[in-house]
Amino acid sequence: MRSLAFNIVYWILSISYGLTAAFAALAPGRGPASWVIRRYVKRMVQAMSVFAGIKLDVRGKERLPQGAFIVASKHQSWGDGFATYDQFDDLAFVTGDHLEKFPLLGGVLKKLGAIVVNSCGGHEARKALAMRAAEAKAENRKILIYPEGHLAPIGQKYKYRSGVWHMYRDFDMPVVPLATNLGLFWPEEKYEKHPGVATLEFLDPIPVGLKKEEFLERLEAVVEARTAELVAQATGAPVTPAVLMDAPQK
Repeated sequence: MRSLAFNIVYWILSISYGLTAAFAALAPGRGPASWVIRRYVKRMVQAMSVFAGIKLDVRGKERLPQGAFIVASKHQSWGDGFATYDQFDDLAFVTGDHLEKFPLLGGVLKKLGAIVVNSCGGHEARKALAMRAAEAKAENRKILIYPEGHLAPIGQKYKYRSGVWHMYRDFDMPVVPLATNLGLFWPEEKYEKHPGVATLEFLDPIPVGLKKEEFLERLEAVVEARTAELVAQATGAPVTPAVLMDAPQK
């Protein structure tokens, strides 16, 4: 019943706020559409708590640096974006171009200053990433990116892509790793939800200046290690490292 109730509310909120945001995107500037989306995210987090029984325990915000920075997050759940976006007043986020297939959403994403890249990667995706990330940094905004590029089920991981390193190198922005176990309670894009306390934990920032291999190894190591610990804490099971899987086929 919890899953059914939440999913009904999910679609009511998504449709109503989505239409409102589409109209707001017609107004000059980013403010109106951004205000609507922040309200949408906040209501969705509340719905997660009230209807799905998923509470959030957010840790480590005292570690966040001043100014612009990149949040590089584990991605286990469709709820990750709502939970993380709700922690900031103004957050740019990196997303694949698959979201643009939804009616009206492309215009909203553009007005929000979202960093939309080709899901298949390549030179054009890196070029778009660099251009939009530069705009976000110029506006002193935080940027959210999921380095794996895919939703990873609990206990699994995908190869961390280099896009986050290109932003880190090109714009001298520190990267804040983010670990989570939200996938235990809202698995990937699945219908069923499980009540409990999900944790998001911001980890120590990775300072600028590292080489590509060292940076990506460090980012993956800290995110995956802490994610495995958070999963173990929530389940009472031993800490088990995630298994590397091949990326899903498009």
